Amino acid sequence: MTTPPPSTPVLVLGCGPVGQTAALLLARWGLSVVVLDGRPERDLIGSKAICQQRDVIDVWDSVGVGAEVARRGVTWTTARTFHRDTELFHFQFADRGKSPFPPFVNISQCETERLLDERIAAEPLIEVRWGHRVTGIEQDESGVTVTCATPDGPVPVTGSYAVACPGPRSDEVRSALGLTFEGETFDDHFLICDIRTDLPGWESERRFYFDPEWNPGRQVLIHPCPDSTFRIDWQVPADFDLAVEESSGGLDRRIRQVIGDRPYEIVWKSVYRFHSRVVDRMRVGRVLVSGDAAHLVSPFGARGLNSGVLDAENAAWKIAFVARGWAPESLLDSYHDERHAAALENIEVTGDTMRFLVPGSDEEARRRLDVLERAATDPEARAQVDSGRLAEPFWYVDSPLTTPDERRPFPGRPARGDVPVPAPGVLVPDCPITVRGRPDVVRLRQLAREGVTVLVGDDAPIPSVPESLAGDLPVGVHRIADLDAGPTLRQALGARPDEIWVLRPDGHVAAVLTRAADVAPAVARLLTCPVPSPVPA
Repeated sequence: MTTPPPSTPVLVLGCGPVGQTAALLLARWGLSVVVLDGRPERDLIGSKAICQQRDVIDVWDSVGVGAEVARRGVTWTTARTFHRDTELFHFQFADRGKSPFPPFVNISQCETERLLDERIAAEPLIEVRWGHRVTGIEQDESGVTVTCATPDGPVPVTGSYAVACPGPRSDEVRSALGLTFEGETFDDHFLICDIRTDLPGWESERRFYFDPEWNPGRQVLIHPCPDSTFRIDWQVPADFDLAVEESSGGLDRRIRQVIGDRPYEIVWKSVYRFHSRVVDRMRVGRVLVSGDAAHLVSPFGARGLNSGVLDAENAAWKIAFVARGWAPESLLDSYHDERHAAALENIEVTGDTMRFLVPGSDEEARRRLDVLERAATDPEARAQVDSGRLAEPFWYVDSPLTTPDERRPFPGRPARGDVPVPAPGVLVPDCPITVRGRPDVVRLRQLAREGVTVLVGDDAPIPSVPESLAGDLPVGVHRIADLDAGPTLRQALGARPDEIWVLRPDGHVAAVLTRAADVAPAVARLLTCPVPSPVPA
């Protein structure tokens, strides 16, 4: 008998892309959702977070939006880095499998939000309440009660659990949860302009310039966007004044130094100062904190929104498994374990980038200049140039949910543009598959996101999961040869004939095993359940 979903909704605090994703994923698991946002309505202004990574588009595809995001955005496959007018290096992005999605798609955050809104409007399990600013959070053993300031006065809203993702300006929510938000703020500012113009040959690549003659001593980043629009980021001094820059004609001169005498239109412009901060806890009882409310990083590497969406996926499947009775509440502790570690890595990676972009002393500036000048001809110096390590999934190799495998040690962070060899904790490569009687499932990650997935090699016995553990838990057991008779899936995984692979509901590898008897303990570890009695191999 299938466990019915709870009648009390899950609350999602914030209706930005992270909150929208969380709501859609929770509804996908059969849970009702109430989304609360303090704004009176959607404010579709500016491009904001534009660079969406392949695995994030894949998450959106699981709720019916990813293919449209990819279709409407601009695909780019090459990242080029220059020092002044000399190209130092460029690289493309690896894919161990055969994903249908490009490595990166540039699309305005506003357009992404609009597509997610359309999908939410068609989902009867989701209710969105605008004009509900969260001012207080209380919780007990039975649920969460959020107090909202509304045009009609204070309103309490009760839910079973909550995903808190109201964005960077979330001091009230963080305070209500008793969270600290330690970190640093970088002195330099960044001018961002969306420019509609024609730049032939630049439509499918990211360009990063160190110390170009048209922004001496600082950096410029250029991204292609849809509708012949280019996003240009200039690093500018702390005393930069946009109004003065416009009135003096400096902004026009700045733009023309990049694009030449072509006609152009400014679609949007803003000045930002970037932060590097993380909360001390990402789980507070029944509340999981996600996105910019939990962590802020500089944009060089596109790790903000992309990381927030992966927060949402991690939170959604774990809340769903607990709410549906498939896992104990202790599973929620792993949300902090995994996503806080991901946030710390993003802060480390982007912090290294910012320190290279904005040296903290004259000595650091001289060292950086030396590296940049040598990088034109010296591969060793080239490897030290940091123009932003682009977004990638975090690898849960040290997660308490992961069963380690000494035969497959994690070699560490791969080279720029590369992906790690599949191993416990690593996101599984995507590949075309065929599932008998399931024409709707054509990719491995589609299958993985249906629950716990067990892939069995040709020479391995079919394992069983004890009834005491499984119940009505969604578990699928498949021969690798039945999913793909050819070599593609085996080669992508690097799977041996005697191996059994256990995949999590978010597509990460939970375990690689050689004994059928070890499958049940690995699944129990994944769900933080007591290890069941052994079953015959």
